[in-house]
Amino acid sequence: MHYTSEQEYLAHYQKRDYDSPLFTVDMAIFSISKGQLQVLLIQRSNFPEKDKWALPGGFVDLNHDQDLMTTAHRKLLEKTGIHTPYLEQVETIGNRQRDPRGWSITSLYFALIDFQKFQIEETAQIEHSAWFPIHEALQLELAFDHQKLLNLAVDRLSSKTRYTALPASLMPERFTLTELQTIYEIILGHSLEKKAFRRRMQEAGVVEETGQHKIVGKRPAQLFRYALDDFNFTFPRMLETPRNSNEDE
Repeated sequence: MHYTSEQEYLAHYQKRDYDSPLFTVDMAIFSISKGQLQVLLIQRSNFPEKDKWALPGGFVDLNHDQDLMTTAHRKLLEKTGIHTPYLEQVETIGNRQRDPRGWSITSLYFALIDFQKFQIEETAQIEHSAWFPIHEALQLELAFDHQKLLNLAVDRLSSKTRYTALPASLMPERFTLTELQTIYEIILGHSLEKKAFRRRMQEAGVVEETGQHKIVGKRPAQLFRYALDDFNFTFPRMLETPRNSNEDE
C-alpha cells in the first residue's frame, strides 16, 4: 500500500506484523553487612527456573511504564519491598538462549544501598529474598543468565568505586576516614594505602571535618561528614590496584 503521509502510515501500522522479543529488567542490589559485600537475591516462585535464586526483576509493562527506569523501580518494589532512589543502568543484553520462553532482552541495573535506610513496603507480590555474600552468590546456579549479569554488575560496582564517591553513600552522617576506607576495601576486595586514601578524599573536597571526635580503641579519632550534594562525584584519577594483587593467581 502506498501512503501519502506519516500520519496515514502510522494509522495503518500493525505492531503484530513483526515479532517482538521478551523484554525484562534485572537488578543487582548490593549492600555491606557483617564486613562483606552482599547482593540481594530472590527465590523464583514460578516456572521457568522455579525455586532457583535470581536477581530481582521482571517484564516491562508497555501500558504503564514510562521508561526502563520506571520498570526497574516498580519490579524492585514488587519483588522485594525495597524502594531506593538510586538505580544505574549497567548493560542491555539480548539473545535467543538466555530465556527458554523465547528471544529475550534484559536491561541490567545496579545499586549500592544501606538497606536499613530505605523504606521497606509490604506488597502481595513479594517473593522470598535473602542477602548473599558475593563469593557465595557467584557460586550458585542462578536462574537464566543471572550469574553472567551478576558478574557484570560486580565489575561495574568495582569500577565505580575506583573513580567515584559512591561508597560514601553507605556512611552515617559522621564517620572516621578509617571507616570510609574500610567500605572501599570491602567492595574492592583489597587493602588501600592509608595516607594516599586520606589525601585523595580531603584534597578533592569530598569530606570535611566536623570538629568532633570519637574514641576508637583508646585514642580519639576525628569525625568527618560528606561534603558534596550527591555521590556521583568523579575523582580525576582512579584508585590503583595494589602491586601484589595478582601474585597469588
